Amino acid sequence: MKKRVLLSMSGGIDSSVAAMILLQQGYDIVGVTYRTWDSVSEGCFEREKGCCTINSMMEAKKMAQKLNFPHHFLDLREPFKKSVIKDFVSEYLAGRTPNPCVVCNAEIKWGEVLRLADTLDCQYIATGHYAQIAEIDGNFYLEKGVDEKKDQTYFLWRLPQNVLQRTIFPLGQLTKTEVRKIAFDNGFEKLSQKTESQEICFIPNNDYREFLKNEVPDYEKICKEGCFLDKMGNILGKHNGYPNFTVGQRKGLKVAFGTPKYVAKILPETNSVVLADRADLETSELAARDCIFVNRSKLSSCVEVYARIRYRSPATKAVLTFDRDLVRVKFASNVWGVAAGQSVVFYQNNLIIGGGIIS
Repeated sequence: MKKRVLLSMSGGIDSSVAAMILLQQGYDIVGVTYRTWDSVSEGCFEREKGCCTINSMMEAKKMAQKLNFPHHFLDLREPFKKSVIKDFVSEYLAGRTPNPCVVCNAEIKWGEVLRLADTLDCQYIATGHYAQIAEIDGNFYLEKGVDEKKDQTYFLWRLPQNVLQRTIFPLGQLTKTEVRKIAFDNGFEKLSQKTESQEICFIPNNDYREFLKNEVPDYEKICKEGCFLDKMGNILGKHNGYPNFTVGQRKGLKVAFGTPKYVAKILPETNSVVLADRADLETSELAARDCIFVNRSKLSSCVEVYARIRYRSPATKAVLTFDRDLVRVKFASNVWGVAAGQSVVFYQNNLIIGGGIIS
């Protein structure tokens, strides 16, 4: 009897090629495309995360028809708004920089889809993410994809064990070039040349400021004129509201200082934004909250890892120590632009052993 898998499809090349591979491997596929947001944007982050426009949703359905397996649409707009959007808005208003893909993957993309998988008698769920899963001593670990440039494990660190043991990543051992070749060799030349969007799915034109303005009641009372401060608390000038800024930002300050200044800290309680020189944003340590580990009991009180503080940054050698509800991260060399609200993910031998939210 064939193993039944529920495949998340966005209409893009990655999930489509994932379908081709699963069919070649003998799986019985059921496709699902989920709607998470009423947006005019033409894409979603990396295009393969499932937040689809009407056009891409229909492309996913057509691909399922061409490959001859059933396909379902899943309306997740309400839970998406209650979890991902709510977190995104509250984090920005608290002066932090959220990572909505991390929340969405754990609570929507896998959480809600897994429920559908059970309803459809699917033993597994699959996506077009560039990641792998390794089982070691009964524990399931996210492992980096072969294609380092496309590896997406950073966004998946919150997936629990019961989800990982039922997840398949057909593209984990492939490069993007190889994925494009598979599409081409299977007669989908146009698909093989398809480009990807780097935007967050629910942010039209990648303008989160306009999104907050439209989503937050009485936003003008929150996002109002405030002060730029230096490290000593001296006033450097005026800004148009702290939600307009993120840590590490240099452009768009609309104030000239003679030398480049960067956003170093955001103080929502006083509507202040601290500016500093680039070197001032370097640090050798941080604290993380809401941490999750694959197997905390196997970790000593002092753990050596490679820690990644954002998707595009390299993992840096570090030591973890545990302090009540926090994990202290001490880096072997300085990292730049640590932003509260972002994820810090801990790797050992290309495996994710845990992660947390930068506090």
